[in-house]
Order: sequence, then C-alpha cells, then structure tokens
Amino acid sequence: MKYAAAEGRQGVTDHRQRPRRRGQGELEVLVLSALREADGPVTAGWVQERLGGDLAYTTVITILTRLLAKGAVTRERAGRSFAWLPVADQAGLAAHRMRRVLDKEGDRQAVLASFVTGLGPDDERLLRELLGRPGDDSCSASDDGGEA
Repeated sequence: MKYAAAEGRQGVTDHRQRPRRRGQGELEVLVLSALREADGPVTAGWVQERLGGDLAYTTVITILTRLLAKGAVTRERAGRSFAWLPVADQAGLAAHRMRRVLDKEGDRQAVLASFVTGLGPDDERLLRELLGRPGDDSCSASDDGGEA
C-alpha cells in the first residue's frame, strides 16, 4: 500500500517559487554597498533592514564575519553587539578575490601570463599605465611573488 501511495505522488510537481540563488560574492557586494551608504558604524540589524529584510539576521552576521576575515570591514563594540564599518570598496574586494585565486595556483607566472594574454586592448593599456606609474607601491609586486 505504501508503495502505491508513493507511486501516485511521483508525477506531482511542486510549483512553489524558490528564491533566486545569488552568485558567489553577490551578498558581500550588497552588504558592502549598504555599509558605504551609512553615515558611520552600523549594526547588522541596520544592514539587514537596509537590504530589505529578506535576509536572515544570521546570514547578515555570517557575511559580515567573512568580510571581516577578508579585511574588507572592521567592527567595534556597541553594547553587547558590534557596529561595522567598510574598509574596502567593491574594487578592493574583487582584487582580494583575484589574489586569493592566484595564491592557490602553483605557477603564478603562467597564470598571470594567461590572464594578461586574455585582456582586451583597453584593459591591457590600462594595466600597462598602472604598472608604469613611478613610486606607486600599490601596483608593483615584490620579489617574493607579490606578497608584502
């Protein structure tokens, strides 16, 4: 009997809408954007409200904690909780992700060569300009593979 009942439900389709799954890093960008709009340090609850309240409070805390580990935000005590501040903008966060990917590869030179070869003419020109700036340590790599 149980088998027949399960067999009868087999063709039933669940038509409930599932929320769209966000891309990797999309929530981090949204949280950073909200933090940059603030006039100063803000709580996770403020960030949650600013993002429309569709994220769970624990999700916001998780994202903020990950951003803290990446050095993209700082926090300071605010009573029993924390108030959060952005350190990095979207470009800084993207650059951090790019460095993490590069750090995971064994042959940095091959990866960088492949990356540069794939750039369009405008991006290649911009990269050459950035690398050619005298005295700008933020764009030059040290002799130890780019790590300071």
